[in-house]
Amino acid sequence: MEQYNKVVELWQSYKIASAAELDKYLYSFRILFAFHSGKIENKEITYHDTREIFENGKVVNYTGSLQALFEQKNQKLCYEFLKEIIIKKEPISIELIKEIHKMLTVGTYDEHRYIANEERPGEFKKHNYVTGIHEVGSASENVEKDMAELIAEVNEYTGKDVLKAAVYLHAKFQFIHPFADGNGRVGRTLTNYYLMTRNQPPLIIYDKDKHLYYECLQKYDEAEELNPLYEFFKYETEKTWEKALALANGIKQELKGLSDFTV
Repeated sequence: MEQYNKVVELWQSYKIASAAELDKYLYSFRILFAFHSGKIENKEITYHDTREIFENGKVVNYTGSLQALFEQKNQKLCYEFLKEIIIKKEPISIELIKEIHKMLTVGTYDEHRYIANEERPGEFKKHNYVTGIHEVGSASENVEKDMAELIAEVNEYTGKDVLKAAVYLHAKFQFIHPFADGNGRVGRTLTNYYLMTRNQPPLIIYDKDKHLYYECLQKYDEAEELNPLYEFFKYETEKTWEKALALANGIKQELKGLSDFTV
């Protein structure tokens, strides 16, 4: 069995049925995810500060930027909000995506976006912004329609390869670029939400792998190629759960050894 399938099997063996159980199995993950997802676009974010926020709700003697602090506090608040509805397996909706964006970007919009462009957390972009070398992005007047179509596609998916549907969701979301800012953080959070509501393991896109991540997204922008991002997501999932899988296998071997001994 390939490594990715072993990770899926491990995740499903947890049989998570409550927010408390989700906290248990995502205790370290939630901090690492928040750190790496934030650091991809903000170099000032540190693991120490992120951990302090998640574990203690505050950072002592903080001297960094306020935006970095807000972003990581927002990551924690967003996780606390989402864990309850992950258990309920609520389908993705326009309202949910806007709420995720609002929670992740409150206090982080710069003066130009907030005052000059009248952009707001939790609202789709009012102006046209471009991203990447190919300047992708739906026109602001088309965002609502394009997002509704994407949501319908992924919610209606009933196939077995949930990861492929999640990859499509992520690539198309980034291509649409529905918000004035925060699209990366929202897209990575939304992808994991979708995976977990389909009983699949969430993943961390590691900061040191971001160049490969951007290359894979560019492949989709250029030719709608999903396979590079699909293989990248499998790799990052294996990397995310490598230690947990090794620990689980070690425990199984110990139990087998005890069983053999008693026989």
